[in-house]
Amino acid sequence: MIFVYSLGGSILAGRDAVSLAEYAQALKELAAEHQIFVVVGGGRIAREYIEKARALGANETFCDMIGIGATKLNSALLVAALGDAAPQEIPDSYAQAARLAQPGKIVIMGGLAPGQTTDAVSALLAEYVHADKIIVATSVDGVYTADPEKDPAAKKLERMTPQGLAHLAMQTEMKAGSRSPVDPLAAKIIERSCIPTAIVLGSKIENLKKGALGGHTGTEIRPE
Repeated sequence: MIFVYSLGGSILAGRDAVSLAEYAQALKELAAEHQIFVVVGGGRIAREYIEKARALGANETFCDMIGIGATKLNSALLVAALGDAAPQEIPDSYAQAARLAQPGKIVIMGGLAPGQTTDAVSALLAEYVHADKIIVATSVDGVYTADPEKDPAAKKLERMTPQGLAHLAMQTEMKAGSRSPVDPLAAKIIERSCIPTAIVLGSKIENLKKGALGGHTGTEIRPE
């Protein structure tokens, strides 16, 4: 099977070498039987640099380019952790990512174009390589009916449709703690492709496998 991961930069960066090696080992175990692609986000370093650039008067496209640079840096860190299990080349296109795919090899990439988050890149890559599933490993443990930090009555949705995800994403302000953990473009790509998607808490390493193969406690997004 082909699995595409959207791995939040905040999940990856900031961890020590031992923890990074544990993430790499989990991916290697999956790659023994499946083709794995991982798109890594920018995380804290991207937010810090973008905030400073904005304060200095940089426009949003330039800020996006800074964010893309941060995703490449985080991608390189994961490649280092994977060693021989990953191509040393970080793709600059979906076609290049597909060409690098080999049995047992894990293809790692970051952002590609201004205006697109790495969630959107993951969804587009999944379409391109005919993935069987997208796993969004992020800083929240699923999709909620309301912001759980503000509404104690908020409930996590165990299952929803791609249409429901897209509707929620369009109505939600995209920031930490938002009800929809993916951006509107990513949600629309998931809706049009109908690729099954799991949204899981990425800080738990076991969710890499559970998100792909089942058994997680996050949110499953599948057509009715």
